[in-house]
Amino acid sequence: MNIVVVGGSGFIGSRLVSELLVRGHNVRIFDKNASAMHPNCVTLGDVRDDAALSRMLVGCDCAINLAAEHNDDVRPVSLYFDVNVGGAKNLVRAAEANGVGRIVFVSSVAVYGLEQPMAVETAPLRPCNDYGRSKVQAEAVYARWATLVAERRSLTVLRPCVVFGEGNRGNVHNLIDHIRSRRFVMVGRGDNRKSIAYVGNLVDFLCTQLDNASGVHLYNYADKPDLSMRELVQQICTLLPAHGTSNARLPYALALAAGFMCDAIARLSGRSLSISSARVRKFCADTRIAADQIQRLGFQPRVTLSEGLARTVSHLLTNQP
Repeated sequence: MNIVVVGGSGFIGSRLVSELLVRGHNVRIFDKNASAMHPNCVTLGDVRDDAALSRMLVGCDCAINLAAEHNDDVRPVSLYFDVNVGGAKNLVRAAEANGVGRIVFVSSVAVYGLEQPMAVETAPLRPCNDYGRSKVQAEAVYARWATLVAERRSLTVLRPCVVFGEGNRGNVHNLIDHIRSRRFVMVGRGDNRKSIAYVGNLVDFLCTQLDNASGVHLYNYADKPDLSMRELVQQICTLLPAHGTSNARLPYALALAAGFMCDAIARLSGRSLSISSARVRKFCADTRIAADQIQRLGFQPRVTLSEGLARTVSHLLTNQP
């Protein structure tokens, strides 16, 4: 299959391209950044450039879109919508122009917000930030494309939870780094549970969804079981015997007050701070999602969460001694 991976130079995209190549597909990357892993596959470009995206999809059988503005502090906030929603509109136009009948869109569990633990795919969409709202709107763009010629178009939408793995610089990496450097402080009791996913398992699942029949296919993705924050920290500590962590705890109310104070400082100074009220809420939220759909498909992750964490910690220690 001739596949274009939009946003294929990033963390998930790089691993996905590697696996697609192993499986014998012809793969091209369209990304604003060069690819360290697959430099010969890349065409540099921006999803906001509809002409460039249309040229990229010539001869394409399947387009996979991973491109997104996703950080908590993107400024201006309009970038979430320019890239995530505008990019979706450009991609479906490019697909229509080139007769591409198969799209895979990597969305996010952010579409559910923070108040729906164990959300299933049919749960109400209640995003609590601009990133989540932009993903909801992007999903709607793809759904309109898929249903316009339903008998000839296949759309797969994947809503992953927090994804971690070797080389990632996201939430789990930051947690590991804070624990090993003894800068970690538990906020609240740590009883709240988190759904997380190892990147290799997510990529494996994506590769099983390339031949879906016409219509819309929607899946949450998480590797089970869900760990509490306390359990996650304890597992990481066992992998960092020389570092460990302190027993320092900060009550949620106090941490949230500090977050609001940092919000005010950030607004006045125009600088982004590592602490914010949004990050405190997210840390203490119960962000589990249901993954019954992928289990009913019979998909079995090859790597356990414990092994995925061990690989991630080992990679971090090897590359950041």
